[in-house]
Amino acid sequence: MDDMNQAFSLEQRYQDCLSFLYAQLPMFTRVGAAAYKADLQNTILLCEALGNPEKSLKCIHIAGTNGKGSCSHMLSAVLQTAGYKTALYTSPHIIDFRERIRINGEMVSREWVIAFIDRIKPLIETMQPSFFEVTVAMAFSYFAEQKIDIAVIEVGLGGLLDSTNIITPLLSVITNISLDHTALLGKDLESIATQKAGIIKTHVPVVIGERQTETENIFFTHAIMNEAPIFFAEENFQVAMYAYMERKSEMKVMHLPTGKIWTIQTDLQGLYQKKNICTVLCALEVLRQLGWKIDDAHIHEGLKSVMSLTGIRGRLERVHESPTIIFDVSHNEAGITELVNQLETIPYQQLWIITGFVNDKDVRTVLRILPHSAEYFFTQAQIPRALPYLELYDQAMEAGLKGRSIATVTEALQAALNMAEKEDLILVTGSFFLLEEAYRFVQTI
Repeated sequence: MDDMNQAFSLEQRYQDCLSFLYAQLPMFTRVGAAAYKADLQNTILLCEALGNPEKSLKCIHIAGTNGKGSCSHMLSAVLQTAGYKTALYTSPHIIDFRERIRINGEMVSREWVIAFIDRIKPLIETMQPSFFEVTVAMAFSYFAEQKIDIAVIEVGLGGLLDSTNIITPLLSVITNISLDHTALLGKDLESIATQKAGIIKTHVPVVIGERQTETENIFFTHAIMNEAPIFFAEENFQVAMYAYMERKSEMKVMHLPTGKIWTIQTDLQGLYQKKNICTVLCALEVLRQLGWKIDDAHIHEGLKSVMSLTGIRGRLERVHESPTIIFDVSHNEAGITELVNQLETIPYQQLWIITGFVNDKDVRTVLRILPHSAEYFFTQAQIPRALPYLELYDQAMEAGLKGRSIATVTEALQAALNMAEKEDLILVTGSFFLLEEAYRFVQTI
């Protein structure tokens, strides 16, 4: 009984701690642009108060519109397999806040989070930083305390003014550029690329995942100004064959400079992983050149088990069979386009799509991309930033989609299950925040 009481007490203290963070601090993922702080001053001051933990870390810094989460987790999986004590910072979380801060796949403990917030609460109350600024400082502090070998740090938003950009990494990676968060980062690809290029540092090599006419000169210019070696992934690696299977993907990848053929299997699925795998392999080649001991076996083994090694969720993830239920975090035009292409490779009798978006996305463009053959449930996550489901329904009707509006993800999933046959496919997509409720529901099926 004492153990049960202690566990309950710990969980209650942890939830109280999160409630303090959510209530006291502006949180971009919940309220949007009002929480975005376009400077690094608070993060710098927080980290100075903590003894500048970021200065002791060896980091890989990863930015990009799409793919940065998958690339971060793949690199982490390979580095873990190579025997390095590997830290991983990502955002947002899906179910548990601690998903953001991991070492070798293990989330930071509740006890550590509680102790950290208790320690810096006076500073929080004085400075009033954002939720993201506190989280970044927390991650750097934890990683330094745990004496990790290497940290993979995913940018939250943009690059230049993102809180993570106080680090000087040993390698920078920019996966790709597409239109997202245009109100904050700029209305065109060139403006957004300029923000992402802000992570390029003096003499630090940078890998560019996707070469685009509109953006390549921006990356070249920043690299030259910073005397940073620049590598374009698609000039080094190319996928010659992709096969989608129920629980894994297989790719034939050529290393263009040598003609070497790699047969890569990964438990991360989706056609979009074709681009990500080239970015990851290019980054690993640069790390090898920098002296990191990563052999081919580490790469193959790490990529086979990204989900189990790192805890990544929501990348074309099958969570149920008969009917098949797939969760995917795609949420902008480029991501949804890749997802729709993927659907053409998956067998099903009828497609049911449960979708909802946050209110600062170009939803009308995304709705025009979605397949007209699907039956839809238009819903919303339970956060202030969510686009109201009735408003989404009206926009979807204008786009020629057919379906119904349902207030919550849980109700939408239950309705889809009631109507779907065993050979059907139910897809939940459009927002990270839909998936939190969706995961909780499927645990009860």
